[in-house]
Amino acid sequence: MKIEQNKVGSDNFSYIVYDPESKKSAVIDTSFSVKKTVDFIKSNNLILEYIISTHHHSDHTFKNKKLKKLYPESKIVASRKDGKKLSVNVDIYVDDKDVLKLGNTELKFLLTPGHTPGGICIIADDEALFTGDTLFIGDCGRADLPGGNIKDLFDSLQRIKKLKDYLIVYPGHDYGPKPYDNLANQKKTNKTLLANSLEDFKKI
Repeated sequence: MKIEQNKVGSDNFSYIVYDPESKKSAVIDTSFSVKKTVDFIKSNNLILEYIISTHHHSDHTFKNKKLKKLYPESKIVASRKDGKKLSVNVDIYVDDKDVLKLGNTELKFLLTPGHTPGGICIIADDEALFTGDTLFIGDCGRADLPGGNIKDLFDSLQRIKKLKDYLIVYPGHDYGPKPYDNLANQKKTNKTLLANSLEDFKKI
């Protein structure tokens, strides 16, 4: 498995996950532009299998329809709660612990509500953790937008804390001191993961 991290606009991240052998790929969060994405897919002769949205907010999904039009054989993937709010039809609704295969690469989905009701994180090949707006480097997503829930977000972060230390966290925004980090370091330094109670979390 390989990962291409693209910065889109001022601070959004869009990702291409691909299997070098089969050339099958998935895009996680199209964001506001797919030019870099399409250029990379073409230059590496990749086959786009999935267009995955970590949640329904437009800064992560704006170009879903465009990319689907360019690659009509690809499948739009989202959770059921957030997928119903997208402006494009969802081909595959994923639930907690569902798995999709990308050639030899395995994508495992975790429901992590809080920022939105149907936010998801993705574990790729037990190596990478794509967290959307659930977890950033050094912080976490907001829970005060429509559909947000601070208790759900706290519970989702507590669940992430139980994941393996060696996973590399790839967030939805470039808000931290580095574009990605291992989960072990985030457990030690991220204030939102250091909060051990909902009361402490609310004070952040």
